[in-house]
This record gives sequence, structure tokens and C-alpha cells, in this order.
Amino acid sequence: MNLPNKLTLLRILLVPFYIFFLLMPGIPHHYLFAFIIFAAASYTDHLDGKIARKHNLITDFGKFADPLADKIMILAALGCFVQLGLTNAIVLIVIISREFMVTALRLVASGSGKVVAANNWGKAKTISQIVAVLVVMLLQYLLELGNMGIIKFGDISAVSSIFSIVGECFLWISALLTIISGIIYIVQNFEFIKNAK
Repeated sequence: MNLPNKLTLLRILLVPFYIFFLLMPGIPHHYLFAFIIFAAASYTDHLDGKIARKHNLITDFGKFADPLADKIMILAALGCFVQLGLTNAIVLIVIISREFMVTALRLVASGSGKVVAANNWGKAKTISQIVAVLVVMLLQYLLELGNMGIIKFGDISAVSSIFSIVGECFLWISALLTIISGIIYIVQNFEFIKNAK
């Protein structure tokens, strides 16, 4: 297994660790730990692709595993956000639906001996989701610091409401890009659906 594929697997292996910290509010600075681990996992997404392209290490395994690792990473975080009341379940449902749709398309294409690789819209979607998750965790960490008295907020409930709106805006923007990229995938690869047996 080459280095890019190992980095992709590392991204999946990091998921349980940031889930643990996200869902353990009794641990001081738990949002910070979750943020750092998620950021590290996200960086492997950039790194594995860069190394694969630079050293011509692109494999069919990587083409399938890399987007799968992204899905696991993002959906796990959003699932935790729903449980913690940090986002609406609709955002998660929209993103899961798109991911199932594109995965089904890839499977149909695979049956025809073709590999549907990520395009620029898919990459923009992934980046927007990563940014949204990081923003939500960062804002929650700032609130945690406020509740600990480390940062002084005038009216912490008002700040909490503002942070919630900002986080939701980032998540809905990523959901919108998710829908757009899904539609583009379908349009660009409709031949596989049309010719499926």
C-alpha cells in the first residue's frame, strides 16, 4: 500500500477520536481536541492527493477510498452535531442523500469498467463541509471558554445565539454546494445511469 492510501486510511482511523472528544462535554477543552484531530484528518485529505499526483501514485483504490474517507469524516462530525443540537438534521439528511446518490453512480460506472473520480465541484463541496465543521467546533470552543470564565462575554446567551446562527449559515452553504455538486455529477455521468442494465 502506497503512502497516499495509508494517509487515506489514517483519516478514517482518526474519526473515532474526534467523535470521542465531541461527545464528551465533561472533558475540559473537548471542542479544542476535537477541532485539532478533525483538522489533522482534513489535512491528510489534501496531503494524500498532493503526494499521489506529484509521484504518480494514483490508484483505483485511492479513487474509491479517498472520497469514502471524506464521507465518513464529514458524516460522523455532522451526526455528532445533530446529537449535540448544533445543527438541524435536514443538513445531515441532504448530505447523506447526495453521498448515497454519488456512491450508487460510482458503483454503476464501476460495473461498466469505469471509475468516476472526484471533480472540482466535489472538491469544493468537501472543502466547504470541512470549513463548516471546523467553524462550528471553533465557535463552540469559544463558548466553552466563555462558560469557563477564560473569555469574558457580556451576554453569553446572546453570543451563543449569534454563534449558532453563524455555524448554521456555514453548514447550510456547504449543504447547498453538496446539492449542486450532486446534480453536476448526475448530469456529467448520466450515460452510466441511462445505459445501466
